[in-house]
Amino acid sequence: LQKEKLYAPATSMRDIGDKSKRYAQLRQQYDDEHPDDELRTRMTVMNLHERTYSPIQNDAYDIYHCPHVPPPHYPHAWNILEILEHWPPDDTTPRDKVFQGLCVFDYHRDYQKALTYRNAELPFVIQGDPSVHQTVERWNSPGYMEQLMGDVPHRTEYSPNNHFMYWVPPPKNKKINSKALKLRKGLKAAAAPYRVEKPDNWTQPTEMMRLRYADWLLHANVTNDAQLGPDQPHWYYRLIGCGYMSDGKCDTDSSEYLFDELPWFQPRESLLYVVEPSHQRGIHCRFGMKGVIAENHFDGSRNFIALLGGERRYILSHPDQCEKLALYPLEHPSARHSAIDWSDPDLETFPQFSEARANEVVMQAGDVMYLPTNWFHYIISLSLNMQCNTRSGISPETMKYIHQCGF
Repeated sequence: LQKEKLYAPATSMRDIGDKSKRYAQLRQQYDDEHPDDELRTRMTVMNLHERTYSPIQNDAYDIYHCPHVPPPHYPHAWNILEILEHWPPDDTTPRDKVFQGLCVFDYHRDYQKALTYRNAELPFVIQGDPSVHQTVERWNSPGYMEQLMGDVPHRTEYSPNNHFMYWVPPPKNKKINSKALKLRKGLKAAAAPYRVEKPDNWTQPTEMMRLRYADWLLHANVTNDAQLGPDQPHWYYRLIGCGYMSDGKCDTDSSEYLFDELPWFQPRESLLYVVEPSHQRGIHCRFGMKGVIAENHFDGSRNFIALLGGERRYILSHPDQCEKLALYPLEHPSARHSAIDWSDPDLETFPQFSEARANEVVMQAGDVMYLPTNWFHYIISLSLNMQCNTRSGISPETMKYIHQCGF
């Protein structure tokens, strides 16, 4: 019998992605009802933006008309306490002005500039990519996400407050924590055996579970601000598309359709967003409830981050600020993350924090940001939002600063 030929989006790859009949039928129905129309998708994305944020000017450059050659000391940074006092992290009320130092490039007009900054391993935001807009339109179409994810449960983190600190479980015995070793691959001590140690009085900061998307949405889609305070329960949702990572078996019930839904994150040559396709570490998505804070940390690889719905505020610091950001040490369950609470900084315990410098950016639907290896980021969900990222390769330029911090 001849095998039934299933519909596949034009941008699909042959050997990765979702090849199921269920997904083929969903995409064919959607694509038939939404033929390609760049103007329509661009207007859809613009209509999702509820406000604009004006940058607090710096004297070196205009973020919307950045020079072809990156200016000295780019990106501009301010004292971190000034940023936090101007807009406290627990307050999701929008501000008219933000301390933004990152250049904003237009996909059509500034593509070569974006490549120049990326190749110089400097962060930036790029807007106006039609292929990203198509994903934004699809994911914000009523009912599409519920159909896409169905009844499959995915990783979910629960916190009794709005703070989410990454952690790996300390070992129950004296053996090397192989999971932690694998997760922290690329750091200074990772080549030698070490073990995560449980500090005195330490308790895990969040609870891990698996939920269906519809169940997570029931918890997260809260419209009553009285139920969104920093001391109220918050929920964080996660999808993982493995692709070539771990032979496609990096997670239970992995979301391989992410490679079809986000074709601009596929491991292909000559794409802006995947610097080293052979070193891609899958596609990861996190859906944030309004008010969720992901604590400050660095990732040891290049990172492209896309906002597909809602708003997120990122506070960024160069790796040379490492020693001022008070990180937990490598052996701690939350290594790479700041020990200081940015919502209420304890400057007596961490006086160096008052000297740290940073900048911020609010990402909206359709925005894509490049974060080079080891750049620090602190993330605040300003509304219910959808964010996906992919990592590909490591650049060595900033490793010395991370090594000086003990990593």
